[in-house]
Amino acid sequence: MSDEHHAPTATAVPRSYRNTHSVINSADENLAAAEQQDIMALYVEPCRDRSVLLAPTLRGEQVVDFVRCSYLGLDNHPSILKGATDAVRRHKALHWSCARTRLNFNLLGELEEALSDLFSARIITYTTVLAANMGALPILASGHLTDNKRPVVVFDRLAHATLAFHKPVVANETRVETIAHNDLNALEDICRRNQRVAYVCDGVYSMGGSAPIADLLVLQNRYGLFLYIDDAHGISLFGKSGEGFARSQIGQDLGERTIIAASLGKGFGASGGLLMLGTRRQEELFRRFSIAYAFSASLNLAAIGAAMASQALHRTKELKLRQDALADRIAAFDKIVASKQAHSKLPIRTVEFGDETSSIAAARRLLDKGFYTSAIFFPTVAKGMAGLRVCPTAGHSVEEVEGLGEAISQALAERRENP
Repeated sequence: MSDEHHAPTATAVPRSYRNTHSVINSADENLAAAEQQDIMALYVEPCRDRSVLLAPTLRGEQVVDFVRCSYLGLDNHPSILKGATDAVRRHKALHWSCARTRLNFNLLGELEEALSDLFSARIITYTTVLAANMGALPILASGHLTDNKRPVVVFDRLAHATLAFHKPVVANETRVETIAHNDLNALEDICRRNQRVAYVCDGVYSMGGSAPIADLLVLQNRYGLFLYIDDAHGISLFGKSGEGFARSQIGQDLGERTIIAASLGKGFGASGGLLMLGTRRQEELFRRFSIAYAFSASLNLAAIGAAMASQALHRTKELKLRQDALADRIAAFDKIVASKQAHSKLPIRTVEFGDETSSIAAARRLLDKGFYTSAIFFPTVAKGMAGLRVCPTAGHSVEEVEGLGEAISQALAERRENP
């Protein structure tokens, strides 16, 4: 039997705890206030492009949505909607309650093959990116991806909640460390002191900013660092095939030491999640032992059909047109509103108001002016950094983006006058 099938080397495993009790105590009052101001948990009717119709209890008005992460405006694209409905009609089903290790729709196999070709990787799809991460991180911690030696798994402090949530599970297998955001010096120090290290981070961070992919690849080449990158917010926005922020910066092959998680929603415009893998052995392990694969069902047929239509669109000139349109909308916003992310090619902008009450009030004022934005506060961002998060998309008109920018500028001016 080859070494790759031997049991990984055992290591001392520290215990790890979550702080859900503290989070609820700290955030519950502010979340309740946001709900009372009707800026969270809204139920709406979709309208044309990025507009939505509020419920009658909210005066039934039409507002422009800057919350959804459909960065290329594909989530209501006619060909993607048609792909979803055609798949259901063709197969005369929507969903099979069956683990993927037993039965799969043929169309799902076709989708994974098409995505593998599109993104130059071995693709496995999941119902969500959360499910993909849930299945992947315990296998990463097991050592079976790192020469049968359990790695020290290092999380970026700002890694998405769907990554950080799994720290206790990973800590049951191996040592877990958390470092400051994008702290390459701390990461390199851990690499120097340990034989195997895996780094878990976002490609594009949900509150703005990105991972320094080129610098991480230097550490990978120098120390054998394993990279696990959640690029849910970067997929489709970068690369000739829409392969994403992270994948577009990596060579032709992912190789043995990089895995990328991504969304089939967001920029891609369909529904679900995926993993980009580099080797046949990785694919075997994930299809046999990933918890969300072996003990849960696949994407439903509507999601599969929508994703098939989207991957076909990604092979046309329309992808570049939408990428360029997104860049124009981002630039239009940056001309009006200063933010930490200004002049970045990434689509997420955050505008700080400081305290939670001001953030909630600003979001409510913007809603009254016809713009729906996300009020952000702890635990989404650090305490004292509450504000607004907005997502300009290719589906917005320039006039809508400029209108939002002017409304935010006015809200900031009012905040300065009445601190």
